[in-house]
Amino acid sequence: MIERYSREEMAKIWTLESKFQYYLNVEIAVCEAYAELGEIPKEDVLIIKQRARFDVKRIDEIEREVRHDVIAFLTNVNESLGDLGRYMHVGLTSSDVIDTAFALQIQDSGKIILEDLNKTINSIKKLAKKHKNTICIGRSHGIHAEIMTFGVKLCSWIDILERQKNNFEHALEQIRVGQISGPVGTYSNISPEVEQITCKHLGLKPARISTQVIARDYHAYFMQSLALIASVIEQFATEIRHLQRTEVLEVEEGFGEHQKGSSAMPHKKNPVLSENLCGLARVVRANSLVALENIPLWHERDISHSSAERIIFPDSLTLVDFMLNRFNGIVDNLVVHEDNMLKNTDKFGGIVFSQKVLLTLVSKGLSREDAYSIVQRNALDAFNNHGNFKENLLHDADIMKLITPDELENIFDKQAFLQNINKIYERIL
Repeated sequence: MIERYSREEMAKIWTLESKFQYYLNVEIAVCEAYAELGEIPKEDVLIIKQRARFDVKRIDEIEREVRHDVIAFLTNVNESLGDLGRYMHVGLTSSDVIDTAFALQIQDSGKIILEDLNKTINSIKKLAKKHKNTICIGRSHGIHAEIMTFGVKLCSWIDILERQKNNFEHALEQIRVGQISGPVGTYSNISPEVEQITCKHLGLKPARISTQVIARDYHAYFMQSLALIASVIEQFATEIRHLQRTEVLEVEEGFGEHQKGSSAMPHKKNPVLSENLCGLARVVRANSLVALENIPLWHERDISHSSAERIIFPDSLTLVDFMLNRFNGIVDNLVVHEDNMLKNTDKFGGIVFSQKVLLTLVSKGLSREDAYSIVQRNALDAFNNHGNFKENLLHDADIMKLITPDELENIFDKQAFLQNINKIYERIL
């Protein structure tokens, strides 16, 4: 079943209408700061808050003439304020408004991402609790290694995603900075007190220093946190894709009643949602590289970063929001084939018990090298000839003179692999 998802909340933050509203919020917060310092009558600020308006079409019309979006925005707002427009943008430079408003957009978007992360982590936890003791095969290099549980696999996902949530929270806090410092950041026509009060009103911290723009390493670090989230989702989606292979078939994405997998082959049920997530992760990672390229600006400010940021930030935040919701839907609708998981652990007569046999032989007095050689020849014979490892051992004189059939039966007990599962769950859940 394909999940239902609406991206309207995130998309709304990055519309032109919202961007200019954030600009207006910053400008009004500066007026409020001046009023607190006694430089603007408080009653005039109240009137400004009531009257200040903008119209995107009118801003576009003005911008076609002045070729400057902030000037066009201010000109339009002042049309609604009349004489009170003299209080707007006093001592500021354009980047004071742009970068501070940008910080507000990022904070509001970040709240949505955090909600998505919490929801997705909780969904994985629910599935992990259900499959705590669901036996499956663990793989290294894509090859059967030893027995584990599907729940332990999911615990690993929880650990990774919780760590990325912590990284994201730190990056979101780091970028919670604004600036109201004027041209080249020297407060030449505005006081640091105005910046302090303005940022407090907006829920931001003043940048320790701004050079007319907020340094772009903040933004690159934030984008790296998004790239990490996207990459670990790709990690999980890649695992699902492998486990859905026909010859593995341990899990499947939910498949709707009327869904079709192929235009040509009616039998097909493809892991299309997971494949989609893997592709989107590449876009988010690529965008994070652009954010790194935005760090080296000329002198105290240029705008080479601006055009790129208008694409990579709304796109990446919208994509990660979408990816988390899509992955959450995959988890909620995941079909787990416990019977196939169990069957796969028994392939070739249980060759994955080889280490258990090895250690038993060593405990009986054989050298590790001799024990390894005996066990390996039986395991590879089963593997290469589609045989049965356990049967091979029962017919190997070197084995049976040291291990009784009852002891061998105990060695092939799957539950022995699970004796410390509770310890893992205590750490994660």
